[in-house]
Amino acid sequence: MSQKLKCGIIGATGMVGQRFITLLNEHPYFEIAVLAASSSSAGKTYEEAVGSRWKLSTPMPENVKSMVVMDAAKVEEVSALVDFVFCAVNMKKDEILALEEAYAKAETPVVSNNSANRWTNDVPMVIPEINPEHLEVIADQKKRLGTTRGFIAVKPNCSIQSFVPALTPLRRFGITKASVTTFQAISGAGKTFKEWPEMLDNVIPYIGGEEEKTEKEPLKIWGKVENGVIVADKEPAITAQCIRVPVSDGHLAAVSISFGRIKPSIDEIKAIWKEFKGEPQTLGLPHAPEQFITYFEENDHPQTGLDRTIGGGMGISVGRLRNDPIFDYKFVCLSHNTLRGAAGGAVLIAEMLYRKGYIQAK
Repeated sequence: MSQKLKCGIIGATGMVGQRFITLLNEHPYFEIAVLAASSSSAGKTYEEAVGSRWKLSTPMPENVKSMVVMDAAKVEEVSALVDFVFCAVNMKKDEILALEEAYAKAETPVVSNNSANRWTNDVPMVIPEINPEHLEVIADQKKRLGTTRGFIAVKPNCSIQSFVPALTPLRRFGITKASVTTFQAISGAGKTFKEWPEMLDNVIPYIGGEEEKTEKEPLKIWGKVENGVIVADKEPAITAQCIRVPVSDGHLAAVSISFGRIKPSIDEIKAIWKEFKGEPQTLGLPHAPEQFITYFEENDHPQTGLDRTIGGGMGISVGRLRNDPIFDYKFVCLSHNTLRGAAGGAVLIAEMLYRKGYIQAK
């Protein structure tokens, strides 16, 4: 492309905002034009605003250190400088709903990492390899908002991206029920071990709101666009337990599934996973992993510390597929929660939106 689109990062000082910066630095389609955060950070350079709170192992890029942080609440001022924004703010749900809609109504497309709009029925919640057709609902959302180019698209919960890709190509056999237990890294709470030392040598068997998201969000992803809204599917029934574990990055899921019509063989399932790809791979999007799902034959893989960065942190790992005495099969899945599950997933959505013409230069 001859000229990169100008993007803004709303919530730029938090962990996900920091990850957006590292992913968008020298991006082939996009350039960072605005960093925005709360009024307490506005007016400071980005380096001053973040201070000692840079949480990533990757150093802060030099080109953002001196950028002056803008006030995210000043929607018109931010919108005047960008073609679209990424949103990763730490606010109350109703405040996020209002903020994202304000940007959309200011004719600035929003690609959101937040959960607030995931169940707005004309907002696509997308894993690009799985349900890119849901982007079609954007036209109806624009009618509701009264916009020409402004809209909202969201990324689903980080934990479901470990197992939903593995289940999706198997749905042709009629999955009727699934039991999922997720073992989620502390970065999912925006924390490091330095900030959360009580997580060392500890497991917490509760993460607020995660079980409901894990059980319900896949059904919207697998749903259909009907009469201008996304109608969630009704199967499979999913039961979930979500556990915080002492790991820096990477969400692991232990999954058991049952089939209603046809039970595929283990070899069939492995072949299906190996061959499964989506539009990001076909389009050659910058953050699309060449191999979407990688199956490990070794019984001790995937391991969070060793395998979370497969495909640049955008691939999905699966292993230990075997028969289950109650369900039909059980297996484990792994994804990187701040790459595929958060900022990376949102960047991949934006890449697809750009290539499909949904976001363009103003």
